[in-house]
Amino acid sequence: MKATGIVRRIDDLGRVVIPKEIRRTMRIREGDPLEIYTNTDGEVIFKKYSPINELSDGAVQAAEVIAKLGNAPAVVFDNDHVVAVSGASKKEYSQRRLSPALEELLQQRKSYEYTSSGESVVYPVEGLKAHALAVAPIISNGDVSGAVAFVAEKDSECATMKQTLLAKTAALFLGKQIEE
Repeated sequence: MKATGIVRRIDDLGRVVIPKEIRRTMRIREGDPLEIYTNTDGEVIFKKYSPINELSDGAVQAAEVIAKLGNAPAVVFDNDHVVAVSGASKKEYSQRRLSPALEELLQQRKSYEYTSSGESVVYPVEGLKAHALAVAPIISNGDVSGAVAFVAEKDSECATMKQTLLAKTAALFLGKQIEE
């Protein structure tokens, strides 16, 4: 754990303000759910809550199935990081952040498919140069919880109709699993 040097007081309603710099660095937005942990040393730890992480086994299985059916690497994201990957190096993708372009798609609740080389390319994973073939947002209880994506193995690769449908189907399935 890293000390920030910032001290805040609890107000009369029991609230603590998380400084803007920390919210920006940790990508915490207004309305984001936070889990609260405590330990025997008296520490209170806030952690961003991710319903997709609750389904990590299901997310891994969904990624494996659609990667096989779609003949391309499949990635499942929560709102911040890669949660599951199949068909590509797990080490390379593990816990990487979403790219700003993918965050923008999710905020707009939009699906995406790369169908011709003239289109703008979306790189879904920060720091990796594998473009998205198809992306579908995971929506549960009206909120975006993450995304399912196929990523290209070659620069010129385009999405197939099958990959687009598989990404949307997996996203719908995971959204329903979160709601239950």
